Amino acid sequence: MNYWEFRDKLLPLGCFCIRQVLLWFPDFNRTSITRWVGKGLLTKLRNGYYAFTECKQTPDIQYLIANKIYNPSYVSLHTALSFYGIIPEMVIQTTSVTTLKNTRFTNDFGEFSYNNIKEELFFGYEPKPLKDNRSFLFATPEKAILDLLYLYPFYNSEKEIENLRLDDCFMREELDIGRLRNYMALFKNKALDKRVGLLVKLYDYD
Repeated sequence: MNYWEFRDKLLPLGCFCIRQVLLWFPDFNRTSITRWVGKGLLTKLRNGYYAFTECKQTPDIQYLIANKIYNPSYVSLHTALSFYGIIPEMVIQTTSVTTLKNTRFTNDFGEFSYNNIKEELFFGYEPKPLKDNRSFLFATPEKAILDLLYLYPFYNSEKEIENLRLDDCFMREELDIGRLRNYMALFKNKALDKRVGLLVKLYDYD
């Protein structure tokens, strides 16, 4: 098999694992992957996962890769908050939530970190499209805030909430407070309820 036949089949996936390759090409010689990585045609993302190097030019491709190389997961926390303009910082690392154990990967497409959450709390995300009609899973603004307050318990005072520097316009005019409260109820966590209470007080939602 030549590289171009391989590329035509697998490029639409964005990134792929060896298992997917073998579904398309049962007799595939794995040494071809090593050779194409050496030529710069492919990039290794983690053990068994690869992407076409040319995909680096695709806007937001790191979010699709974050979903694919550690599944199930969705992008949330600081990355999602920065994406929505809720926090002012530019976040270099792609942060995700998963039902699997905490882990992180670094490759030529970026840094990827994953925070474990209970299966019953794995909700509040939606697909967002790439320009090429592929899509990735991304937390809603309300769930990204709750994931952050739940997984980072040091945000337990009004001062710490203020230090997040959440965008005042977004928080007062765009945040869906009803959705936030509905999501919060599903956590059934008193400590989180208290942190959200501080948030509500700070932005005068009552």
